[in-house]
Amino acid sequence: MEITRPRPFFGPGGNSKSFYDEGFKHSEEAPAWVKARGLDAYEYQCGNGVTGTDATFRKIGDRAREAGISLSLHAPYFISLSGTDPETRLKSLGYIEKSRNAALAMGADTIVIHTGSAGKISREEALALAADTLSRALDALGDLPVRYGLETMGKKNQLGTLDEVIALCKADPRLVPVVDFGHLNARECGNAFRSADDYRRVFDKIGEGLDDARARYLHCHFSKIEFTDAGEKRHLTFSDTVYGPDYEPFMEAIAKDSLCPRVISESAGTMAEDALTMKTFLEGLSKR
Repeated sequence: MEITRPRPFFGPGGNSKSFYDEGFKHSEEAPAWVKARGLDAYEYQCGNGVTGTDATFRKIGDRAREAGISLSLHAPYFISLSGTDPETRLKSLGYIEKSRNAALAMGADTIVIHTGSAGKISREEALALAADTLSRALDALGDLPVRYGLETMGKKNQLGTLDEVIALCKADPRLVPVVDFGHLNARECGNAFRSADDYRRVFDKIGEGLDDARARYLHCHFSKIEFTDAGEKRHLTFSDTVYGPDYEPFMEAIAKDSLCPRVISESAGTMAEDALTMKTFLEGLSKR
């Protein structure tokens, strides 16, 4: 499923603290709430499992279409593409299918999937196991209008460097990279993104390794992330002045190359606010 959009889209991953502070309770209310804040994307979170009903998912999708909000869905965190236990990996196939069904019900075009661990085996072995799991999943899921997004990960013992994600995505056009810039920065202990050119190199590498469409219309996550020598520790907000990465050079890269990513903020509780900060900054660049 090829995605094209005429401009970058911005939105929250899940519901901000302010969503609940303002008296809202249900995610089916989120699309209108997101639109009212000047945003145009929303990532529904199933990190702890796909627990909603088809009726609820359809209602979220209906509300999103009414509001002009692009939808994606984050699959459960406990999916293990590279698990060495065959039973665990087979369970992951079921979790992916359940996520796909929820995405279809709500009209989400992209499912975000964690790539797995490489802690007790070599990275080559982990990559081979993940590739096998994905092959089995795609064979079972069929050719339906959903993209399966493989996320770059923040801990060094996890599978999910940019090169590893690109390698996995080469197997099938339904597989797309989901670049979490905060994760990549945490893996490099804060040294990954210093300038707009550092961000541009990510898009260039995806374009060279896969194709222009998967680079230009990248689905990505962005937040500041605290890290240790082992990589990611916890997500922060844009108010943090110690950890990065900074969003300004990222927006400069988007503007300079006329890129059209969907940028999902995963800040800690201020997802919508920080998504709007990025969108507003980018709009300011276009007026210069």
